[in-house]
Amino acid sequence: MFTRAIITISLISLATSTLPAQDRITITPADTGKALVNPMMGWKLNFYSNTLTNYGSKLAPSDTLDDFPGLSCIYLRLPWAYIEKTEGQFDWSVVDAPAQRWIDKGLQVAFRFSCSESWMRYATPEWVQKAGAKGYNFTVGKGVDDKGPFWEPDYNDPVFLEKLDHFLAAAAKRYDGNANVAFIDVGSFGVWGEGHLWASTKLKYPADTVKRHIDLHLKHFKRTLLAANDDFVFQGNETIQYSLEKGLTLRDDSILVQPPPNSYFHAKMAEPFWPKLPVILEHEHYQGSINRGAWKRDLFLKSIEDYHAAYMCIHWFPREFLEKERELIDKVNLRIGYRLQLRQASWPTKTTLKSRPLFSTTWANAGVAPCYPGGHITFTLKDPQGGILAVFVNESFNVRSLEIAAPDKAPIKSIDFSPGFAPNMPPGAFDLFISVGHPDGSPRIALPLPRDDSHRRYLLGQITVTRD
Repeated sequence: MFTRAIITISLISLATSTLPAQDRITITPADTGKALVNPMMGWKLNFYSNTLTNYGSKLAPSDTLDDFPGLSCIYLRLPWAYIEKTEGQFDWSVVDAPAQRWIDKGLQVAFRFSCSESWMRYATPEWVQKAGAKGYNFTVGKGVDDKGPFWEPDYNDPVFLEKLDHFLAAAAKRYDGNANVAFIDVGSFGVWGEGHLWASTKLKYPADTVKRHIDLHLKHFKRTLLAANDDFVFQGNETIQYSLEKGLTLRDDSILVQPPPNSYFHAKMAEPFWPKLPVILEHEHYQGSINRGAWKRDLFLKSIEDYHAAYMCIHWFPREFLEKERELIDKVNLRIGYRLQLRQASWPTKTTLKSRPLFSTTWANAGVAPCYPGGHITFTLKDPQGGILAVFVNESFNVRSLEIAAPDKAPIKSIDFSPGFAPNMPPGAFDLFISVGHPDGSPRIALPLPRDDSHRRYLLGQITVTRD
């Protein structure tokens, strides 16, 4: 609850000009610099990174990384075999249990289910091979090897595809259209689900094979965002174009794997994706990148700029990463995804119930990507007890249209809005809040403003409403 004394002091500190008498209040809020947790952007934690022992899985069950700034998504990447050990029997607790820790905190989850691993013989369940699916033994570094310790399915095999179809149908029954799910990777092709085979059989498949796996996911996931891996391109350039045409977004798991000048390769590939959909980046395993001399903080930041990235992973033990890279994390949070800044706001000090008061605002998007979920600017009036008296939604303007630019170069957009009061609106002195969200006035987007009412509405000051 805001006290009247706090409101008065805050108003004085924010106002840069108060016009004479009748008049208007104009404020120019500064960006607080805080990390924002918003839909379709932010840091994602690799809770599982193919194995059950990496990385967030080492956290205590009660540790939900509440102190990690900008964490918005928990990524669960596991072999299919962990879910369906026996045909038709699905054991989802391996993902449901960790997912619920963060869903309870209002965060989202994301998934990849792989069919080939370089450390586990049967990432595709063994019963699929026994059902007649063809495949290849392989040795990492050698490729196809009759005596190899690992098995990879033939990605065109009809038995394999039939069984995969059934698994994806079961997954989609739980996750398609689920508001708790941010995205799902098309992870059924390639070693680790990354769309390449250089660490497995080293075989080359036609582009149509990748398209078949994309189509299989699209068959079942009709409402949830799907992500294509940039390394699909190794099976043909048309795989990326096909992904774009089918409404998939792009992810690149290859940031800072190699030292400069090969720190990453596919920023150009992201260009047709990011204006429409959130691009997802994953850096190399943190310590491995350091060991190879590939970990360069300036290039890490540059990758976010070049890809216009909405998501970046935490691909290491998160507590260690936070301790060693806090300064880098804070810099990332000022640019990753979108960052809606209220540059100026103006409203009348006093108005009448019969008038249509003019609310003027100026905005900028200081991030690298559009505000994908979009939203409408809303003004809310509350009484001294915190009760909501009026909600004014500007449905004529969507923040999705705010343009992005280089750091500190974001263009500004000024919006005027003159709503009318409800016929049962009482007069009085009210606290004025601003928010961005749904057309019904429900806030959705966190803003870098002070004095949050804990529901993503931000106190601007006061307005007095009289009968005449």
